[in-house]
Amino acid sequence: MKKISFYAMLVVMLVMLAACGQASDTNDSETASGTTETTPAASEQPAETDTTETDTTETDSSEGETRTVTYLGEEYTLPANVEKIVVTGAMEAMEDALVLDVPLTGAIEVGGEFPERYASITEGATSIGAKQEPNFETILSLKPDVILGTTKFKPEVVEQLKKIAPLIQVSHISTDWEANLNLMGELSGKQDEAAKVIEDYKAEAEAAKAELGTKLEGKNVMAIRIRGGEMYVYPQDVFFNPVLYTDLGLTVPDAVAAAKAQELITVEQFAEINPDYVFLQFADAENADKLTALEDIQNNPIIQKTNAFKDGHVYTNIIDPLSEGGPAWSRTNFLTAAVAELKK
Repeated sequence: MKKISFYAMLVVMLVMLAACGQASDTNDSETASGTTETTPAASEQPAETDTTETDTTETDSSEGETRTVTYLGEEYTLPANVEKIVVTGAMEAMEDALVLDVPLTGAIEVGGEFPERYASITEGATSIGAKQEPNFETILSLKPDVILGTTKFKPEVVEQLKKIAPLIQVSHISTDWEANLNLMGELSGKQDEAAKVIEDYKAEAEAAKAELGTKLEGKNVMAIRIRGGEMYVYPQDVFFNPVLYTDLGLTVPDAVAAAKAQELITVEQFAEINPDYVFLQFADAENADKLTALEDIQNNPIIQKTNAFKDGHVYTNIIDPLSEGGPAWSRTNFLTAAVAELKK
């Protein structure tokens, strides 16, 4: 009996050991299965995605990047991509933008609106005030990449503008017209177009000078601007004067040679100068309180006795009367129109 009991117990123990072995195999199988299931999930995680996005953002973004632009011997640090240009005070820059078809973010108004001839570059622009009255708050709100001001601005205005964005003061001197146009070309990426305009103008001026020959030798030719009902002449490097006296080689009148800035001349002084040819510029916006000034001058008996008026050599507003005279737009258009009259 004892032997039978012993064998019975032995059988039971063997059965139990076999069962434990099967359970262990089952657990191992489940564990292996779990690892197999989780491995694909881990491989689906984009472990390098965040790093790639950061690298792309840093590579593509130009925020904070700058470049240096040199203008008339001065260096200016500007954003690498200049997209928002605001012009205040510098009608020269307005004309250059027109020549190169550069859209402006902010521009100068005249008489409460943008002049019609600037429509193509001011379609999406915001008015930042009149020529000598910049609206600092408006300019600030536009967040410009660069502000093109004028060398005529007072120091306090310059300091205010510099606090808003990089400021370049564009020269109002006519002989700086090439530098001015090249600056606009540099800012807008239209350097080649600017170079072509300059090249074409010089070629046209040479041809015009040759065509006129000695026809005007010894003749007194003047450009006069009427402002506030009065007549003004300018130094030989301002207004249309460089076209007449440098590019066409005409004789510089004494009154022009003596002028240090915009100089008023009276009727009596005009009669004493006695010019042979006169180009008059008259804009309503510059004579708002004296809109009859042009007629008054033309009908003045003293002025009518001068050579230019007697011989019919007086030409009024042969180009837009709001033209500055020196910049590329004024220069090219005035040259063509003036030569057409002078060679008759």
